[in-house]
Amino acid sequence: MNVLDTDRLALRQLDLDDAPFILQLLNDPDWIRYIGDRGVRTVEAARDYLESRILAQYAKHGFGLWMVERRDGGPMGICGLVKRDNLPLPDLGFAFMPGYRGHGYAYEAALAVRDHATGALGIRRLLAVTSPVNTASVTLLERLGFVAEGQMPWAGDGRDPVTLYAFSPRLAGSAPGTLPHC
Repeated sequence: MNVLDTDRLALRQLDLDDAPFILQLLNDPDWIRYIGDRGVRTVEAARDYLESRILAQYAKHGFGLWMVERRDGGPMGICGLVKRDNLPLPDLGFAFMPGYRGHGYAYEAALAVRDHATGALGIRRLLAVTSPVNTASVTLLERLGFVAEGQMPWAGDGRDPVTLYAFSPRLAGSAPGTLPHC
């Protein structure tokens, strides 16, 4: 069952059968560089990751990261909402396999998720985080109307700080620094 549909894409809940794809995605060099190494090296570990991290979000919050597939079939990446313990509000997350980057798929999926979050789900303020050196993600977030609010340490994992972004539909397009804080 699809959660969201766009002109070219279908977004659906992930399930344990998606473990082989998740194993590939979590071991993509860009995932490891920009998001972090999750230590997932087997299909069984990918199932555990799905169960404890992604499927648990569905059960707890009614949303989570969703599989992004082309309408003509085939997984491309993930995009959706995450409620992290170290952030006060849900944040937009996305990651795509290398062959699907640079074709507008991430923008199309993220726009659908952003609009679903701030529309149907009634989320008044949506967050996002990314490494400041991940220029593709920074560009995408800014194109979606997210505004940088500053840098913050990330979960004590020893990586460089991340940039926190925020989107509020009623203030979309306003100058940086004008969004109300959480």
